[in-house]
Amino acid sequence: MAAQGPAWGDAPGNPRTARMGLDAPTVPLAYGATGDPARGDPDYGQDPGGWARPRRPRRWLRWIIAVIMALAVLSVATFGVLLLVTPSVHDAPALVRAIDRAHHAAYPGPPVPRLFAESLVATEDHRFYSEPGVDVFAIARVAAAAVSGHGDQGGATLYQQLAKMLYTPGGGGIRAEIEQVMLGIKLDLGYPKARILRMYADVAYFGHGYYGLAAASCGYFGTVPAGLTLPEAATLAGLVQGPSADDPIAHPARARGREAHVLGRLVSTGKITRARSHAAFAQHLPLVGGSGHGCTS
Repeated sequence: MAAQGPAWGDAPGNPRTARMGLDAPTVPLAYGATGDPARGDPDYGQDPGGWARPRRPRRWLRWIIAVIMALAVLSVATFGVLLLVTPSVHDAPALVRAIDRAHHAAYPGPPVPRLFAESLVATEDHRFYSEPGVDVFAIARVAAAAVSGHGDQGGATLYQQLAKMLYTPGGGGIRAEIEQVMLGIKLDLGYPKARILRMYADVAYFGHGYYGLAAASCGYFGTVPAGLTLPEAATLAGLVQGPSADDPIAHPARARGREAHVLGRLVSTGKITRARSHAAFAQHLPLVGGSGHGCTS
């Protein structure tokens, strides 16, 4: 009889049947999946692109975060030290009085009228009523301009300008500017907005020998500040940046340019309409060129 080979089907001689009895049942893996279900792998069936990514931040990311936090702490500490070493501003009214007496100006000057206040704020510091004595957006803009080489000289708030007139007249450089920032913050903390505007108007120079809003209003237009019209108020507000260069008596064309700029700023800040701006600019300015003392009372 011929020799017979191994049994087929479910016979004991079938090697495939024997192996299936020893191996654990398997389920086909999805394409791209990993893991071993027999070992209870929690990542079974997951895409290797997901679980293989590191779950902790990379070392360079942690280093950047640490540097940023350290710089923030250092900045806060530096700010606190500068605020402590900067002089107090409790004597600001006394300094205003001394400056007015030195220039034979009335002290205290009259309340700042609305038209002039709006013109000044729109032109010099449109965030005046919301900022804490310093405009961080303007500082960032100036810093960016300095880095790019454009040399933007703007950014000083009315608080900083007042601090310069009272505490650092003639001072320049980064040290004086930092001091003006700190003093501006203290002025904001120590005085209401209306008082800041009044002190500013009392000591500002408006050209043609006029110190203070009262003297300038009477000297240029023959009226007290409360009687200023919109174009007159805009003209005076435009003088504080270049009082001698934009003097409306000595340099009428330049003064008209500044008036137009201030009226444009009032439109941009929503204080007046463009139609009112055009009507104001069309009005004739009644310059009198007086002594500046005839109507201060």
